[in-house]
Amino acid sequence: MNKTFDVTPTAALVLIEKGALLVDVREPHEVAKKSFDVPGVMLIPLREFENRYKEIPAERQVIIACNLGNRSLMATRFLINHGYSKAVNMQRGIVCWENEGLPIKKAEKEKNGSWLLQQFRGKS
Repeated sequence: MNKTFDVTPTAALVLIEKGALLVDVREPHEVAKKSFDVPGVMLIPLREFENRYKEIPAERQVIIACNLGNRSLMATRFLINHGYSKAVNMQRGIVCWENEGLPIKKAEKEKNGSWLLQQFRGKS
């Protein structure tokens, strides 16, 4: 097993600003709620990773991220074992990214009670 390299979210952002590719391995429903607000994020859910990893450019610096860092660690190890020498794992995922104040996009929340109001309006 090759050594897996980890980077902090702040270090990951610096790498992204220098041209690294961020690959998010979370599920689409997770990304819909909260996502990394950086250009060019590639989304490959971990369950599809083994079939889709070749979409990731092997010669480019790649940062793998998820929610807390567990799935991204598995994906990073997979890439390294398949010749991706520039792949790194972002420690503690989007949770730590957000805690460090780095840019995220959140889904717009419905106004309080709007679901309930729609239920009443639909029945009138």
